Amino acid sequence: MTALPAAVLWDMDGTLVDTEPYWIAAEHELVAAHGGTWSHEQALQLVGNSLLASARILQEAGVRLEPDEIVDYLLDRVVDAVRRHVPWRPGARELLAAIAEAGVPCALVTMSYRRFAAEVVAHTDGALRVVVTGDDVVNGKPHPESYLTAAQKLGVRVEDCVAIEDSPTGITSALASGARTLGVEAVVPIEPRPGLSRAGSLERVTLRHLAQMRAGHVLDLP
Repeated sequence: MTALPAAVLWDMDGTLVDTEPYWIAAEHELVAAHGGTWSHEQALQLVGNSLLASARILQEAGVRLEPDEIVDYLLDRVVDAVRRHVPWRPGARELLAAIAEAGVPCALVTMSYRRFAAEVVAHTDGALRVVVTGDDVVNGKPHPESYLTAAQKLGVRVEDCVAIEDSPTGITSALASGARTLGVEAVVPIEPRPGLSRAGSLERVTLRHLAQMRAGHVLDLP
């Protein structure tokens, strides 16, 4: 088999765990509490954003709180929901375990904050060696800083890594970093892009596919 990636860099919300519905529910609750309206289409525009960027959009929708207060409100609701139930994306936990068993290091690269990411990482049996969160970086996704930071912390070249993402914002970040990038559709469509591999579900993705991506193949797994 072709060499496996030097590392696999995982997005969290919508990729590793199906927490986007938790975020969207918290957004609806918050906007309604301030007398505003919030549509599903507006919520989808926040998918993959940094939390502070999302907070500013929620202010425009009528939320009369400071950005940090909005972030804390959303985090409180989502952390509470995850403590009750961790909603794994189909095939994610199995693929993560297979990658770790093969000796390939993994990192979590998320715009969620560390206090939320820690709740998910605690259920991954040590497979995630490095965690880069939104409160660790200056520039959130779509800037590549978070992916570059994860590769640096793992001591590998980002070009030898595979990044797994579900949102257009995250995909832009991963591609800009130079990582081989796999887009897996969750709540928003994954449109074709140069150099972007796509999969309908992580249940379709194997170690062989990851090795092919490292070798430069662009895959389309419906």
